[in-house]
This record gives sequence, C-alpha cells and structure tokens, in this order.
Amino acid sequence: MTSHPVSYLDDVVHQRVRLGILTIAHEARRVEFGYLRTSLEVTAGNLSQHLGVLEAAGLITIEKGYAGRRARTWISLTKQGRAALAEEFRQLKRLISQLDDADGPQG
Repeated sequence: MTSHPVSYLDDVVHQRVRLGILTIAHEARRVEFGYLRTSLEVTAGNLSQHLGVLEAAGLITIEKGYAGRRARTWISLTKQGRAALAEEFRQLKRLISQLDDADGPQG
C-alpha cells in the first residue's frame, strides 16, 4: 500500500508563511525583507522567526547590506530550497489528483 500523498508534505515548507516566502523568493530570485513582510501580511518578528527556520533547514540564504544609507536584508533560495519547493508542489499535485480521482466523473 502506498502512503497517502499528505504524508510526503514537508512540515518546514508547507507552513503558510514559509511556503509564501519560498514561493516569492523563487519568483523574484532575490527578495527584500520589507517586501516579504508586506506581501505576507506578517510582523517583522514573525517573519524573522520563519526566515530562521528556513535558513536553519538550508532552504534560503539571508544577506544583509545597504541600499544607499538604509540597512536592507535580502532573501534568496538555495538549490536545496528550490528542490524542496518543487517537491512540495509535486506532492500537492499528487494530493489534488487523488482527490479528483476519488470524486470520479461529474455528471
């Protein structure tokens, strides 16, 4: 018997804010902290905690620097992060497919 597709979802990746971080970083290649905070509608502290989890898992890199005189923090996906995101979407597609198959033809 094959495990249910939900068994293959990654708890680190699947959490709503972290999935959002990874998705936005994938789209942008490099994303600024403030943009993530605004887009995901989270506090700076909450975002920092989620970034810490993703960085500890090796899924993102965090780069601090300056844009003019303003301190900035940029987030980028690692190769491992891109692979984890792709795998998460693959498993979500499997889950959706299984649900569609269970519903059978509509009619």
